[in-house]
Amino acid sequence: MSVENRFQFAKSAVLDEVMLLEASMSDFSYGTHAHEEFSFGVTLSGRQDFFALGEHHKSHVGNVIVFNPDDAHDGHSGGEDPLHYKMLYVHPDQLSPMLASAGVRRAQEFRIERIVQHDAVLKTHILRLAALVENDISSALEYSSALFEFAEYLACQKGILIESKRRAKDPVFERVRDYLHAHVGEEVSLDALSQVAHMSKYHLLRCFRDYFGMTPHQYWQNYRINRAKEALELGMPLADVAFTFGFTDLSYFNRRFKPMFGLTPYQFRRTLLRS
Repeated sequence: MSVENRFQFAKSAVLDEVMLLEASMSDFSYGTHAHEEFSFGVTLSGRQDFFALGEHHKSHVGNVIVFNPDDAHDGHSGGEDPLHYKMLYVHPDQLSPMLASAGVRRAQEFRIERIVQHDAVLKTHILRLAALVENDISSALEYSSALFEFAEYLACQKGILIESKRRAKDPVFERVRDYLHAHVGEEVSLDALSQVAHMSKYHLLRCFRDYFGMTPHQYWQNYRINRAKEALELGMPLADVAFTFGFTDLSYFNRRFKPMFGLTPYQFRRTLLRS
């Protein structure tokens, strides 16, 4: 059975660093991308299939999906039934202080080890927070308390959650990343990146992909889209957003934005305004 692909975003009225996505889809596929937030999702019906961290994953009904910031992944509906899920995006700036208060050392480096989990308590925490985002009358105290209890649960799950095992930083690829960030609104050539890295173009392509999980072009597009999303949330006009972040026109901006968020920039802004 086919259903309309629908994506509804909502932001917390009291915690600006938290956003909720509720999605239903049958034939939509996300392109490879990464979020700068922690992503906590619950598969409500159907099955979600995706590739992340070098492996294919399947999330069945009731499963929890967790992506760390900058974990590259794609995603689509698997099986015959339409996919319905909720995904909570929590910025590290919001979560890290609470993890530290809950006893996690080096909270800024905290990462989650297992991407797909069957954890009823974690699922309950995620859906509780999602309900608070959806409820316009939730108080700041209720919201902050629920988020702290969530962080406490994450901190105590030593068998599931670990402090950072992330790769050691490589100054070469960090330098290439910084160059891409500095030229977010410009066209960037592979020749220029190879000069920054002091290595051949094709060796850079392979090594950069191994390091970040995306090619330099995918990473650059992903970074531009994340900055454009922030600008949309702040109310910058669509045409100004497209121009500022190097998209030649609104049509091109739409084509780049939709594979990451399921909506055009205009639709994304409207769904936030309705929340």
